[in-house]
Amino acid sequence: MVTLSEIRTRLTEAIRTSGMTQVEISRRLGISAPTVAQYISGRSMPALDTFANLCKILDVDANDILCIID
Repeated sequence: MVTLSEIRTRLTEAIRTSGMTQVEISRRLGISAPTVAQYISGRSMPALDTFANLCKILDVDANDILCIID
């Protein structure tokens, strides 16, 4: 069974390994840099539309983040 903790871990790793700064990600998503920092720290999760756009920006498959594909 997939847990929210696993999803947070995968999302955080994708952000950290993207090579983009928090400011760059926030600018491209139209959100604040502190909000991106909250995603990285695991204190909050993006809304579904933000999650989809974040996956596009990071060039990662949402299925991988959501643990749908092993």
